[in-house]
Amino acid sequence: MFAISLGNDADDAIGRDGGERGDGSGHAGQGGHGGRGGDRAELRPLEVWHAEEFLAHMDRARALVDPWIPLASFATDADSARALLLRYAEKQANDTGRLYGIWLDGRLIGGVLFRIFEADSGNCEIGCWLEPAGEGRGLVTRAARKLIDWAVHERGMHRVEWRATSTNTRSIAVARRLGMQRDGVLRQSYLYRGERYDSEVWSVLAPEWRARNA
Repeated sequence: MFAISLGNDADDAIGRDGGERGDGSGHAGQGGHGGRGGDRAELRPLEVWHAEEFLAHMDRARALVDPWIPLASFATDADSARALLLRYAEKQANDTGRLYGIWLDGRLIGGVLFRIFEADSGNCEIGCWLEPAGEGRGLVTRAARKLIDWAVHERGMHRVEWRATSTNTRSIAVARRLGMQRDGVLRQSYLYRGERYDSEVWSVLAPEWRARNA
């Protein structure tokens, strides 16, 4: 995967895309509503040399995504931003995870990731985040579709998972829009600033994804 256009498709133009919030374990970051034509959005790998740009982006997104995505607390200065990107570079080299940025008109405004990627078992988990400037365009849902397509069709993955806190209705709406089914609830499994929240587990299986996108 490299420099992939996130141009509109038919599904993005129908109804609400449900903005997402994420915690990097699949809790999606603040996203947007139905797709908007004419934007120049690309999905590209986030690499170590993007550290300065990534930190500036995370500073813009921090207040919005911090309750849900550990990336915000992990990237607080140049060194920590570089360390985070290096960790994902190592995960990609080991085929255990990947990190991608969403660029809109040449500006980094969000991203998607494989937090977990287990090629041997055929299971993976995706997550996402977005800064306010990217809202209202359906970018996260479009990017998530690209990841699922690649995982299923190119890598032969069987199960793609998504997690969201039960109060995060916008993230759950995206899981539904992706055609996922709710597998269950992990009670009080997500800890944020001393408070615990239930996490919902959603997933789509390869045969379901192929049938939905046939």
